[in-house]
Order: sequence, then C-alpha cells, then structure tokens
Amino acid sequence: MRNTYHQLSQMILIALLLTMSLSSAVAESIHHKVVIQVSSNDPLTQKIALNNAVNLQKHYGMDNISIEIVAFGPGLGLLTKRSKQAKRVESLAMQDITFSACANTMKKITKKKGKKPALLEGVGIVPAGVARIIELQEQGYSYVRP
Repeated sequence: MRNTYHQLSQMILIALLLTMSLSSAVAESIHHKVVIQVSSNDPLTQKIALNNAVNLQKHYGMDNISIEIVAFGPGLGLLTKRSKQAKRVESLAMQDITFSACANTMKKITKKKGKKPALLEGVGIVPAGVARIIELQEQGYSYVRP
C-alpha cells in the first residue's frame, strides 16, 4: 500500500512538472500583436507611443511581437517629414514596426492646405485610420492609446 502511494505521488509530480514545462513552452511561443493609436499632435504623447513600441519589442523580442502604429487626425504629423520624431520613425520602420497613415486625414489636409502631407520613408497609407484599428482588433491585436 505504501509503495503504491509512493508511485502515485511520483506520477502526480511528473505530470505536474510536464504540465508546467508545457505551459512555459506555450507561453514562450505566443506571438503578440499590438496596435498603437496616435491621434494627438502632442509631442510627448507621440514620443510615448514610440517608446511603448520600443519597450514592447525589448520585452517580448522582435520575433515575438507585431506592432502597428496607426496615425490619424492631428496625430498624422508624427508620420510626416516635419515631425520632430522623423528620424526615429524611419529607424523604427526598419525594425519591423509598421506605421500607417490615414488617407481620410491626408485628403482633409490636402484640401485645407492645397498640398499633400509628405510622409516619411517606410510609412504606409490605409483608407481610414479608425477602421484600420478595428480591423486589427478583429485580427486579435491588443489596443494601446498613450
């Protein structure tokens, strides 16, 4: 009886260790997805959005996370050549961070100023910034708005 109890205890311990090991392996293999909204022309808010992206890449590792920063409205300025963060945005675009500019906002600016905003190298255009955020959330992206 004592021998059977000891064997049962060992089997339970082995099962527990295997479960913990498997859980750890699954957690390490998760690919995270994040969309960061930038809709403010506040330089500090824009800098925080970029910092969030960099910190997430450092935390999870570049291969374990997809990040897209979507800018619209007053936030579109972050993705233009006049941005104080221009060099940083171009650098991050080369480090697997996706930048998307809202075409609706670009049309409004073009109509108001008579010329199209000059976007930075590596910035893509999406039809509508808010719609892009919705689509990404439907694909399982977590939403962050600094």
